Amino acid sequence: MADRILIFYGSYRTDRQGIRLADYLVRAFAERGARAELVDARAVGLPMLDRMYKEYPAGEAPAALEDLAARIREADAFVFVTGEYNWGVQPGLKNLTDHFLEEWYWRPAAIVSYSAGRFAGARAGLAWHGILSEMGMVVVSSSIAVGGIGRAFDGDGKPTGDGGASLARAFPRFADNLAWWTEAARAQRARRAPPY
Repeated sequence: MADRILIFYGSYRTDRQGIRLADYLVRAFAERGARAELVDARAVGLPMLDRMYKEYPAGEAPAALEDLAARIREADAFVFVTGEYNWGVQPGLKNLTDHFLEEWYWRPAAIVSYSAGRFAGARAGLAWHGILSEMGMVVVSSSIAVGGIGRAFDGDGKPTGDGGASLARAFPRFADNLAWWTEAARAQRARRAPPY
């Protein structure tokens, strides 16, 4: 059974650099046999959070919310690709995740951070760890941090330079860790219903 992995990306900027990282992850997971799908917060286009998906009467949520809720519920695992804005998380990605709650429960999540600088978005990655845990996901211990994002990929989207080389070295262990937790969570959900 192929793992169904949603890869979330949250930049709304015109000259987005991290989208190449998100696209790389979709390809790299697919090469390992997973069913990886990009969820681009800008493309989904949710408004600033006013009402969560669960707060709409059944059948009355906007189509984008309904569609994304179904895709989240059907997924086996999640990867959050996050840039770092002023030592914090990207508002677009945070806004998208906050529209949902129970849909995230009982699945593993992994964090991939990036930035233009040498800290590679590590502070945003650290912030996401607590956020995702609070939202009911099991955050795996392996993470990826890509510094110098503007120089980490060539024109064909292949990793290059120091940032790209670091990514290529880190990805196999990262993916193995997520796959182990994905299998474990799927087996446990099949064995016993979640407690709530």
